Amino acid sequence: MDLRSAAHDLRSDLVAWRRHLHAHPELSYQEEATAAFVRERLEGLGLRASAPLAGGTGLTCLIEGQADGPTVALRADLDALPIQEANDVPYASTVPGVGHMCGHDAHTTMLLGAAALLVRQRPARGHVKLLFQPAEEGGAGAARMIEDGALDEPSVSAIFALHVYPGVEVGHLTVSPGQATAAADAFDIEVIGRGGHAAHPHQAIDAVAVAAHVVTALQLVVSRQTDPLLPLVLTIGKIEGGYARNVIAPSVRLAGTARSLDPALRERLPAMLEHVVGGVTQAFGASYTLAYQLGYPSTRNDPALLPTLEATVAELLGEGRLSRKPPSMGGEDFAFYAERVPGLIARLGVRNEARGLVHPLHHPRFDLDEDALPLGAAVLAGFAQRYLHSA
Repeated sequence: MDLRSAAHDLRSDLVAWRRHLHAHPELSYQEEATAAFVRERLEGLGLRASAPLAGGTGLTCLIEGQADGPTVALRADLDALPIQEANDVPYASTVPGVGHMCGHDAHTTMLLGAAALLVRQRPARGHVKLLFQPAEEGGAGAARMIEDGALDEPSVSAIFALHVYPGVEVGHLTVSPGQATAAADAFDIEVIGRGGHAAHPHQAIDAVAVAAHVVTALQLVVSRQTDPLLPLVLTIGKIEGGYARNVIAPSVRLAGTARSLDPALRERLPAMLEHVVGGVTQAFGASYTLAYQLGYPSTRNDPALLPTLEATVAELLGEGRLSRKPPSMGGEDFAFYAERVPGLIARLGVRNEARGLVHPLHHPRFDLDEDALPLGAAVLAGFAQRYLHSA
């Protein structure tokens, strides 16, 4: 069977599935209707999905080969983001404040397409396990899936996934050998001053002014306290504090994220932040609290799986359609799978400048060229078949 032609024949179904999911997004661990939709499509292919996993909205499905052998897993994520979609399209989100602005609707669709292809041409040897995972957007759904045995019975030997990427034109893929994404941690700081009247600042400790110095000082952690050859991003994404323009705020809350690639640097970051925040607040007579939460680890792509992807893309899309790129500082809970078994995640191009499909992930106007859907389904299925053939 010619996988690319067979996938192209599925295009109308894939578009319909993706548009349905796009119009009915659900947040992390709330993907009941999405999971039910996936289950119905799998049953329509003659497949049986597992009992609910990962809090009730995750599921797996095993496609058995013609003979026993290793098991390769393919993963898609189900959840949407708390973002109001700004696109004026017939399939726009019908849920206020929730939208598939990271392409998980496409991931789910492409994995369903891969299932349809693999059912038509089951592997000669070995099995393919499909993982439909909830809560990638901050909920660590991958870790919950692992806890519930998603990589067991049968034991998974390797795992592969695609993530749509609007920075690359349709028909192309990119991959990062070795480290692919950053460790993504979170921190919350409260700067505690003493409130007062705006006309009498000397009688108060202005938490807003102190917090401004804290934000500035934290940038020096990146530029002056760490090796410039070790990527690090510190971002304060949210500031809250104060009551009125003529009131000196007694406290200010800062919420931020730390993105790093080096494990040793990541281990030192909490103490570095404590040192800076403590020093700045003490200098102005304020105090503070700081809570640092370890999030997703850095995703490591197994170099041993790269030849399988390279051969798959060359066969299905043509030579020169896969390029190697530096890692992203974004976080991805695929990292939890890759810590347990050899893993590989690649970026699938969905950009189409002629149609204005250029907005980045997590943007209110993000959308994708649906011509990428059959290509992604074919690459997923082709990777699984090639891996099992050579394993």
